[in-house]
Amino acid sequence: MKNQWIEFFYGRVTVKVSGKGTERFLNVLTRNGLLIWNVKRHGTETITFKMRLMDAKNIRHYARKSDCTISFLRRSGVPFLLKRAIKNSGFLGGAGIFLLILMFLSNVIWGIEIKGAKPATEYQIRKELDKMGVKIGKLQFFVDNVEGIQRKLTNNIGELTWVGVELKGTTFHLQVVEKNEPQKPKQLSPRNLIAKKKAIIVNMYIENGQKVVDINDHVEPGQLLVSGAFGQEGTPELVAAKGEVWGETWYKSHVELPLVTNFKVFSGKEKEKHFILLGNYELPVWGLGKPEFSSYETEENVHKIHFLKWELPISYLNKTLREREEVQRTYSNKDAQQIAIELAKKQIKGRLDEDAIIKDEKILHKAIKNGKVILDIHFKVIENIAVGQPISKETSE
Repeated sequence: MKNQWIEFFYGRVTVKVSGKGTERFLNVLTRNGLLIWNVKRHGTETITFKMRLMDAKNIRHYARKSDCTISFLRRSGVPFLLKRAIKNSGFLGGAGIFLLILMFLSNVIWGIEIKGAKPATEYQIRKELDKMGVKIGKLQFFVDNVEGIQRKLTNNIGELTWVGVELKGTTFHLQVVEKNEPQKPKQLSPRNLIAKKKAIIVNMYIENGQKVVDINDHVEPGQLLVSGAFGQEGTPELVAAKGEVWGETWYKSHVELPLVTNFKVFSGKEKEKHFILLGNYELPVWGLGKPEFSSYETEENVHKIHFLKWELPISYLNKTLREREEVQRTYSNKDAQQIAIELAKKQIKGRLDEDAIIKDEKILHKAIKNGKVILDIHFKVIENIAVGQPISKETSE
């Protein structure tokens, strides 16, 4: 036979024929269109051959008219495999259920290990994980992926500098780095305090050292404010000058703000789709069809499927489609000017220390051009202008 696979699909049997007229029997079969192959002789009156299951059902009809006896030695093919499978269906079903239960248990969270955290911080982390649904006994498919867990923990717990989240098998491993406690002030070497920028002195608070300027004095960058040298010129006593010298400083800012702005927002409508991911092929499971909205953003969450400690080449993919709308925002000239001033203040605060104060602002130039409000703004700022400068022996002498 040229195509053994087709015969295997339909079923085949091995037949043994015994008697004096075996050759005549074979000729009868072939003349009636019954296909036989692998014909072998065993002695003078016995032969074996293979034939299709559908033909074997009719062979006894021809055997009755001959002097031969037939018997079936072996059966093979899909019909017989199915028959055996049905016969052993209880065992196969139990094995299948066992494998499904084992796979299910392999994708449940059975452990959460946290390293590098103090007991109080670990308690906070476990409490936050519990809010997110990351708990023992929960299916991994229904919790955030490791990136999402890491991001939420870092944002919600102020004591954390960094947290690494890794899923190994059925256990989440968290490596924590907490924020360092404020270090004790270092012992300062002798130094002066000098001005870091041009300013007019408005206030002073000196802890240690001798001030050489006063309120309302105008100072230049690098000018001495507080000296760390006391006593006679030849043998001065050197200390680390400490204190704050507050001065009025000046900044300029250039801001351009469009009067009409287009931006995109989420409407709150969303649709979820669920897939089985086989390599790069997505097999839809739930949430079929196109969403009702045309413009949307897609968030994908992939969960690997495990079997014991092994990661299978199959994943569960959840897609969330969120409707996105384009909104046009239009400012009046007055509103645009006020918002531009606030933007300029944010820019200036980004360049200042946290304790600096913006005292006043003044618009130097204003224009409306190409649909934009253009402002040049002058700011008065009160900030600490004192910075330390080490005192060398040569300077003190």
